[in-house]
Amino acid sequence: MHASGNFKDELIKTAKEITAKGKGILAADESTGTIGTRFKGINVENTHENRKAYRELLFTAPGIEQYISGVICFDETVRDSCKDGTKFVDVLKVRGIHIGIKVDTGLQVIAGTNDETATQGLDGLGKRCAEYYAMGCRFAKWRAVCKIDIANNCPSDLAIHETAHTLARYGSICQQNGLVPIIEPEILIDGTHTIEQCAAISERVFSAVMKALFDQHLLIEGLLLKPNMVTPG
Repeated sequence: MHASGNFKDELIKTAKEITAKGKGILAADESTGTIGTRFKGINVENTHENRKAYRELLFTAPGIEQYISGVICFDETVRDSCKDGTKFVDVLKVRGIHIGIKVDTGLQVIAGTNDETATQGLDGLGKRCAEYYAMGCRFAKWRAVCKIDIANNCPSDLAIHETAHTLARYGSICQQNGLVPIIEPEILIDGTHTIEQCAAISERVFSAVMKALFDQHLLIEGLLLKPNMVTPG
C-alpha cells in the first residue's frame, strides 16, 4: 500500500502536468523577510499591499501559462487575492497552472555537528497539507540542506540520515493529503571542494534519500525529484 492512498491517480497526473515539456516552476515562495530584501533594492516598502501587488503582477502576466506549469507560494500568498477580489489560487488555476506551497518551518542546527541542519515542520504537517489541498494547492516544497566541508567531514552520516528521513516523512504526509512533494536534498555550493568530491557526496545523499523514499512506501511516480547541480565549490 502506497502512502498516497486514495490520491494515486491524481498525484501521477499532477506530477506529469508540472513536468510538461518546455515548462518550468516559478518559485514565488519568498518569506516576508526575504521579499523585503528584494524590495529594498528597488526602494519599495515591504507592506502587505505591495507584496500583493507584486504577486498580482507576476500571476496575471500575459502568456505565462505557455511557460509556467506550477507556482510555489508562501502561506500569505495562497490566502491573498487580486485587486478585483479574485483569489490568486483561482487566477492560476484558470490558466492551468498548479499551485504549490512551502510547508517546512525552517532549519535547526543539529547538536554535536559542525553547524549542520535539520528541517523543522513535520508536527501538524498532515493537517496543514489537508488545509492547503482544500484551498487548491496540488504540490509542496520543503527545504532540506546539506553542506560540503571536507576538512570537517560534512555532510556527516547523521546529517545525511536526518535529511533523507525527514524528506521521506514530509513526502509521505504530502501524498497522503493529495499534494505532490518536491523532494530536494539541497547540497550547498559553498566551499573549496572539487567537482569530483561534490559528485561523490551528491551520490551518497541521493542514494540515502531514494532508499528512505522506498522504505516509507512513497509513490515515486507521484513526486518530483530535484537534485542539486554538481559543481566545484
